[in-house]
Amino acid sequence: MNSKRMRKHSQSYTINELSTLYDVTPRTLRHYEDVGLLTPIRQGARRLYRERDRVRLQLILRGRRLGFGLPEIQEMLDLYDADPTEVAQLRDVIRRGDAKLEELRTQVDELQTMMAEITELRAKMQRRLDRILNQEG
Repeated sequence: MNSKRMRKHSQSYTINELSTLYDVTPRTLRHYEDVGLLTPIRQGARRLYRERDRVRLQLILRGRRLGFGLPEIQEMLDLYDADPTEVAQLRDVIRRGDAKLEELRTQVDELQTMMAEITELRAKMQRRLDRILNQEG
């Protein structure tokens, strides 16, 4: 392992450094620790997050942004830890991604239907208002 890679691999972060780096609160990091997603080294009351925790946090935040719950994210991270080839994890993430895409397509369809109904209702109300105002004038 070259020295740059070794240094990066041994990098550690305080809770404030990591929370600032990813724009999350220290409370969020402590919560992720409480549910087992992050495992910082404890030195008394001080937490030191390793490069592994930083990468995991990045994956957690991406998973959250994509709409996955913490239990799902935990399952995906567990697969990553268990399979160094990443084959099982990649297959699982693809499967979950496909399911999430289908869920989003359904939501988009429902939103488009709602938008069409609201647009139609608004047009009817506008025509009614126009008729009332024309009768008064």
